[in-house]
Amino acid sequence: MTRNLFGAVAGCVIATATASAAATGPAESRAEIDTQIERTYPALDTLYRDLHAHPELGMQETRTAALLAQKMRGLGFAVTEKVGGTGVVAIYRNGAGPTVMVRTELDGLPMEEKTGLPYASRAQTVFDGKSTFVAQSCGHDVHMAAWVGTAQALVAMKARWTGTLMFIAQPAEEQLKGAKAMLDAGLFTKFGKPDYGFAAHVGSDVTGTVIVKDGVTSSNSDSVQITFKGRGGHGSMPSATIDPIVMGAHFVSDVQSVISRQKDANAFGVVTVGSFQSGTVGNIIPDQAVLKLSLRSFDKTVRQLLLDGVKRTAEASAAMSMAPAPEVKWLYGTAAVVNDHALAERSAAVLKAAGGDRVTFVPASAPGWSASEDWSAFVEAGVPSVYFTIGGYNAATLARYKARGEAVPSNHSPFFAPDHDKAIRTGIRTLALAVLMVAEPK
Repeated sequence: MTRNLFGAVAGCVIATATASAAATGPAESRAEIDTQIERTYPALDTLYRDLHAHPELGMQETRTAALLAQKMRGLGFAVTEKVGGTGVVAIYRNGAGPTVMVRTELDGLPMEEKTGLPYASRAQTVFDGKSTFVAQSCGHDVHMAAWVGTAQALVAMKARWTGTLMFIAQPAEEQLKGAKAMLDAGLFTKFGKPDYGFAAHVGSDVTGTVIVKDGVTSSNSDSVQITFKGRGGHGSMPSATIDPIVMGAHFVSDVQSVISRQKDANAFGVVTVGSFQSGTVGNIIPDQAVLKLSLRSFDKTVRQLLLDGVKRTAEASAAMSMAPAPEVKWLYGTAAVVNDHALAERSAAVLKAAGGDRVTFVPASAPGWSASEDWSAFVEAGVPSVYFTIGGYNAATLARYKARGEAVPSNHSPFFAPDHDKAIRTGIRTLALAVLMVAEPK
């Protein structure tokens, strides 16, 4: 049903696009994109609610990937599934011209949603050997609906541009490994390397806001696991043991000196110990403690300083307890996203000229976003790109939180509930205008 609806809508609006092919300015393009959005939004809203209620973790997104693949086939894209695990690649050829990549993420988070929405997720799965709830608490459901809506609008407006659309649905963004998995599976060798790339992420700014950051946009990220090795025994006889919990506790405190005393105070850097697992009951000293860390930075030099400092501090904590050297294991990571200077400036100018949304251009000298994103893998592969940030909360909601003196639930909060209706529209307009900007005009 949905597939036929998308196909029928695309077919009936192409004539509209052809009739207005002479209008090529950003404002005219925006008006036409908005027309396509209104025609297709009921189906996009249904898709969003479905995706929100049925999230899947990274590399488990089989249902999600199949649903998006179905939508894209209904729009006339040539679709390849299972690229780099559960990734989807959808290609639409519309004559000679540049290849433009547009990406969405597929995965949810291992957490329980607490928004109280009527379509809130109650999905559960197994993660790290344990049962967990799964939620779309980062906004990837908004991104997926906007991704499909962008494809629909561009197909409907195909009389206005020439080139190739490469729409990719990437798995495991939250694990910062899905982009690399798709590249390793031959994304650019099998389907061609795109000339441009665009992606967008919803946040907690007011809806109708689009932020275009020049240069460094997100942080480097490194996940590290440390295993402190002790000697277990009875809680009443600690001198007969080597206590790994004490080692870990010293480490948690001491590692912050890498930030406060070794890192340049003007440089961004974060060391977070997000998991500390050891022991079973109070009267048994365990034989090991496992800590998991998240390191964030913008600068390559700071990134290496944090990695070295974590290892050095862990070894010192173990040596102080006369314990064996700990196992310090780098799990995964990704570099900072760096927006192309010329493309970012051009994108901001086009979006401002289109009107309607509040577009902010942030210079390269300003700091980026402290969170991380493996879109950087595509940038490092040589694709000039722009990663946009779009607002997710309406002004009234933001005002209510402010009046109560409460922080607005941000991405990864169990209470994150953006105004998806407006955010999806902003996402479609932003991405479609960006593609039209670089595609060859007819």
